[in-house]
Amino acid sequence: MSQNGARYARVLLKLSGESFKGIQGFGIDHDAVSYMARQIKSIRQMGVELGVVVGGGNIWRGAEAEALGMDRATADYAGMLATVINAVTLQDALERNYEVDTRTQSAIHVQQVAEPYIRRRAIRHLEKGRVVLFASGLGSPFMTTDTAAALRVTEIDAEILLMAKHGVDGVYESDPKTNPDASRLDFITYRDAITKRLGVMDTTALSLCEENNIPIVVFDLFVEGSIERIINGERVGSLVAETEPIPAG
Repeated sequence: MSQNGARYARVLLKLSGESFKGIQGFGIDHDAVSYMARQIKSIRQMGVELGVVVGGGNIWRGAEAEALGMDRATADYAGMLATVINAVTLQDALERNYEVDTRTQSAIHVQQVAEPYIRRRAIRHLEKGRVVLFASGLGSPFMTTDTAAALRVTEIDAEILLMAKHGVDGVYESDPKTNPDASRLDFITYRDAITKRLGVMDTTALSLCEENNIPIVVFDLFVEGSIERIINGERVGSLVAETEPIPAG
């Protein structure tokens, strides 16, 4: 628990690449970036230490490039560079518009624009109140940014993984785009999320969270105030964990 009463003292937020494109079909929507920066500032104002793993699907998708004949490893490295673009864009918005001290760390070497990822340095930044943006996934092809989030949340000793989505307010029993009657699940175990293939995140990422008992909250980032409510202990979106928590009171 943080000093000001927030339920969590250190949090890992995963921002999908889709969040960066906002209402656009592709690329970076600067209004969406400004919104995300404002939400991040609100977390810091609550006294919560925050790491952020950034996706890159708004710019590049390795799987799609592979389907068109590109070498998969090369396509994935291109995707890592896309996450760097998103991270430095978000860092600029945080520092220039909201005066939030921020560091970007990259799992691949791009020293002119980002620090190399070093776990102890990242933790020290968090302890000093800086927001740390993690770019380039894990720096290895065939690994998603979801897997990077599952590993980073454990490495930096965060208490919870917040999976922020764009236009998706939780985990559903089936795809709501094809089944409008699909019900949202307020709670699901790691094992059920894996075996039922509900699309929470990839299997490797879910298994890492299960092994380290890291709770995951899947929610719609663009519902105003959702992050603050989660950090204050309210139930928002869908919770993925080993057991469902007992309601307070």
